[in-house]
Amino acid sequence: MEMKRVNSSAINAVGYDPATRRMKITFKQGHTYDFCGVPTDIHSGLMNSGSKGVYYDRVIRDRYQC
Repeated sequence: MEMKRVNSSAINAVGYDPATRRMKITFKQGHTYDFCGVPTDIHSGLMNSGSKGVYYDRVIRDRYQC
């Protein structure tokens, strides 16, 4: 999975595989987390969000566990 660097104060990079609906997020503090069953529109919403940290907290955090 290719990780794409993002402009965010909380997140360094995001990877997404639409075939498996699996997403990885690497945070500034160095931790990388996997998320499963993530719909394409949720990934797109994160990538297009003005504040990726806020979007993560509101839409992704504590959901899509593997």
